[in-house]
Amino acid sequence: MTGFYRDGYCRTGPDDKGNHAVAGLLTNEFLDFSASRGNNLRNIGLTDGCKWCLCTNRWKEAMEAAKSADDPVVPKVFLHATDESALKSIGLEDLKKFAADGETGSGGGATRNPVTQTPSADGRGPIRETH
Repeated sequence: MTGFYRDGYCRTGPDDKGNHAVAGLLTNEFLDFSASRGNNLRNIGLTDGCKWCLCTNRWKEAMEAAKSADDPVVPKVFLHATDESALKSIGLEDLKKFAADGETGSGGGATRNPVTQTPSADGRGPIRETH
């Protein structure tokens, strides 16, 4: 389960030193990048296509390392599920540049208390799985 508190949400708090605030869609390129920085997310079972709450600074490092706006090293962002605390390190325009499909036209934006609005498989609750 994703989120610093392993509750399925990208909410942060005083115990979250990495500020796991960016709701992103993992790519193989980002997983390689993160591993090269000493955090091998594959060791905990993450793979390409998983939704995960990412450390704000790691996402920003990937964005700064990107060769273009469509470089897959930068995970796409689910703005509606990204905690507002990410804005302390990353500009909203940068997050929007890498927004997942359908995120920028839906009135999305970073939220104070992130809400995963994507319905679960049964349609009754938020997705809380990593895959």
